[in-house]
Amino acid sequence: MGLEKGLFQRTELLIGNEWMIKIAEARVILFGVGGVGSWCAESLIRSGIRNLTIVDSDRICVTNINRQLMATTQTIGKVKVEVLKQRLLEINPKAEINALQMIYNKENSESFHLENYDYILDAIDSLENKVHLIQTATRTPAVFFSSMGAALKMDSSKIEVTEFWKVKGCPLGAALRRRLKKSDLPPAKKFLCVYSEEVLANKGKNSSCGTEKCLCPKALQGPGDPDLVNHEWCSLKARINGTMAHTTAIFGFTLAGLVIQDICK
Repeated sequence: MGLEKGLFQRTELLIGNEWMIKIAEARVILFGVGGVGSWCAESLIRSGIRNLTIVDSDRICVTNINRQLMATTQTIGKVKVEVLKQRLLEINPKAEINALQMIYNKENSESFHLENYDYILDAIDSLENKVHLIQTATRTPAVFFSSMGAALKMDSSKIEVTEFWKVKGCPLGAALRRRLKKSDLPPAKKFLCVYSEEVLANKGKNSSCGTEKCLCPKALQGPGDPDLVNHEWCSLKARINGTMAHTTAIFGFTLAGLVIQDICK
């Protein structure tokens, strides 16, 4: 038995060889590899996805360690997509992982060539960029799935999947709907979202990593875009909310599950 055949023996036992081939042929792009996206990527590769593009501009911060798959004390300061790519290739060396250290936005959206993918996954934090991705992705032939806010949650039994306009109790979902209703470009088609109605309050002190300005990304200097070599998000956020590994991970696993279930349906 070959290595790759053995890797997915238990998956093939459940769904059969025909669907394993279809999973391997699917082209997926994932925007955001933080608390939700990193676990989503892991689940996709372990499920047999071989063609995966991961997009995230950030470097690993010490505050990521509580919930992000590739964040450890040994990877602080490193580019998230590069560290995650290395891990994913250790799972399946034959996978084709395209790691892009980029910020998705209105200005560069066309450079991603979304029309070339079968599945577009949204795990973006930025409200403005998330809105634009929804507007753009729903106008492609690809199947689009999105994650709503995974912060301020502890009860994983409350995590659900529903159509975007039916999401309730999620502040991020509500903000997205307000913007899209006011825009001249509403979503072109319906799409499913992972969400939870649970919204807890922060009880601890709101800070980044113990400094007024997070210095973690400066722990590792390197070549590349100067704005991305030294950039960081902590000090730019108006509000930082508490998170838990088990809830963000289940959001990510559920997002990946939507892809596999859609292929196999």
